[in-house]
Amino acid sequence: MAFCQSFMTELCKYIGADTDVPAGDIGVGGREIGFLYGQYKRIRGLSEGVLTGKALSYGGSLTRTEATGYGLLYFVDEMLRCNGEDIKDKTIVVSGAGNVAIYAIEKAQQLGGNVVTCSDSTGWIYDPEGIDVNLLKEVKEVRRERLTAYADERESAEYHEGKGVWTIPCDIALPCATQNELDIDDAKTLVENGVIAVSEGANMPTTIEATEYFIDNGVLFGPGKASNAGGVATSALEMAQNSQRLQWTFEEVDLKLKTIMQNIFHNVDDAARNYGFEKNYVVGANIAGFEKVVDAMNAQGIV
Repeated sequence: MAFCQSFMTELCKYIGADTDVPAGDIGVGGREIGFLYGQYKRIRGLSEGVLTGKALSYGGSLTRTEATGYGLLYFVDEMLRCNGEDIKDKTIVVSGAGNVAIYAIEKAQQLGGNVVTCSDSTGWIYDPEGIDVNLLKEVKEVRRERLTAYADERESAEYHEGKGVWTIPCDIALPCATQNELDIDDAKTLVENGVIAVSEGANMPTTIEATEYFIDNGVLFGPGKASNAGGVATSALEMAQNSQRLQWTFEEVDLKLKTIMQNIFHNVDDAARNYGFEKNYVVGANIAGFEKVVDAMNAQGIV
């Protein structure tokens, strides 16, 4: 992680990008992918779709930007529906204000949920009227400012420094910021406030103690290895388009993404049921992934 952070800082300096931001806010976006892809082509003399997340003008895919956030909500929606629940009219708290969080908020709103929080490395927003996703995009994607700018321009919003997203009573919690951001104390607060579902948009944002607490208390928990697979899935769709020299419409890619995420949930759910761990989607995801590898190894004569 330290190496990746250092590399991204130096890359940003090399291409003239702003590095006057906290370390946790430097990530790989379209400009970084463009630079890396250009160097790959220069060094290798090849132009396969080996890097994904490219701009549309040189082989990128529509929906790739939205994919991880949208995919998270497609997973959550299917998980809730299969447990007699629904996103519509649910209060949702989201951490983060980057790519995953922004598009998770957007899709949650499209599905009828009311998202009331977001956060960055210095503080967080509580907006009881619902996050204004267009303003959030303007602040974070265009102007690259802090969430204080959002609060300054949104009368209904409250800005708070530090950590506190998980103190807001909600039905659904979506950690979409960074590793280990949701700990056991946060889990206890969320359960006490009546949360029914938690699903990971970031990589390993929930500590193991918090994860176990959610499962032990009957909270539907979507582990990131399944619920945030939308970005990787759409990268595969981008590579498929590159191989065919095609570009699918936004709607085509989005529908394929939705189907993939629904299938991932059902693979996880089926594995959990088949091995006696009904509704434990952490175990289900582990078993489903393991079985896929074993089946492939056996089929190819490796085992």
